[in-house]
Amino acid sequence: MTAAIHLDGIRKRLGAREVLKGVTFDVETGDIFGYLGPNGAGKTTTIRILLGLLRADSGKLDVLGSDIALAGTRMKIGFVLDPDGLYDSMTGMENLRYYADIYGVPGAGAGIDRVLGLVGLADRAGDRVGTYSKGMRQRLSLARAMVHNPEVLILDEPTAGVDPTGQIEIRRILLDIAHAEKKTVLLSSHNLDEVQRICNRVAIIDRGQIRLYGELEELRQTMGRSSIVIETGAAAADSVLEDLRRQPGLGFREARGTSLLFEGGEGAAEVSDIIAFLTGRGVKIEGAGRREASLEELYSSILQEAEGP
Repeated sequence: MTAAIHLDGIRKRLGAREVLKGVTFDVETGDIFGYLGPNGAGKTTTIRILLGLLRADSGKLDVLGSDIALAGTRMKIGFVLDPDGLYDSMTGMENLRYYADIYGVPGAGAGIDRVLGLVGLADRAGDRVGTYSKGMRQRLSLARAMVHNPEVLILDEPTAGVDPTGQIEIRRILLDIAHAEKKTVLLSSHNLDEVQRICNRVAIIDRGQIRLYGELEELRQTMGRSSIVIETGAAAADSVLEDLRRQPGLGFREARGTSLLFEGGEGAAEVSDIIAFLTGRGVKIEGAGRREASLEELYSSILQEAEGP
């Protein structure tokens, strides 16, 4: 199957700085794809090239198997950027009608009603956008991105500045968009927890180069450090921690409040041996389990590796 988005060796120089240095990755049809990296890494430049706002110096770029330079290809893409492109003096409904006209969507009324319902703004469609909260504006931006029924959505920090409740609502909407509406989503974000919750595949870019790319769960299992986590009734005493450090076979890593973390990969100690050691020293055990590396841990290790010694 042709990838929804295909980048191969994309390079871009802005002034004296080479911003993208051979960026290569695929976003498969149906993905919610997380595109991560620190400020200045090249995420925004990549998105501008994907949207046809900038031209790559070299490399190949296809969206849905077609050249992004073609107007018909760009019509298959919806996007959310900052600023959001909404007009404060117009109502939510008027904003969507305006953009539907720009896209040349015939008989857009039913489609506008549908996307307003999808983002939970049907009851506020007649209110001026200047009265909307940040979360409501971002939801209307998503509706605007879908008013012409595109196949691919490119979203740049869609929850930036939104309160936690609003972030949860936008994540739910994105999952609905991908699964119920059958859209492919590329999500650029600094919010690692958000990406971990909803994305199935990721790429991490740093200094214009892709440092990590693939299925999120597979990357966590093969590249991250899995852990054995022991939950205790209270923070372990310093004497217990010192005893643990004297037992390298147990693989003690660190204490985090009332949690004790041990190495959990191949050759790790048995959970029962760790529990026996702790209970023998009077530590109350409230739970035990295994945990794969988080996206935050992967992200940090990749960027530290890129920094070098």
